[in-house]
Amino acid sequence: MPTHTARTTKLDLRLSPETKRTLNAAALASNRSLSQFVLDSALARAQETLPDRRRFRLSAEQWESFTVALDAPTHDTPRLSRLLREPSVFDAPGGK
Repeated sequence: MPTHTARTTKLDLRLSPETKRTLNAAALASNRSLSQFVLDSALARAQETLPDRRRFRLSAEQWESFTVALDAPTHDTPRLSRLLREPSVFDAPGGK
């Protein structure tokens, strides 16, 4: 369940009347206020945008273990090799 924090900062937007009508219609359709609809939409977009920019922190020892694992030779996985050789259900019949 989401936690609620005090809203103390304001964000102002300049919109065309058509854009505001569209956002109002979408907010009404989703049973939310215009502000809540815009905020939820912006936060959802932010979550889509940010994952590739997240970082994780490792100690020197953890980093060493991580790089050793990355540099280790691959293991033979016959099932995976067979899967990658066989045509996919998405491949067109006849190889088109």
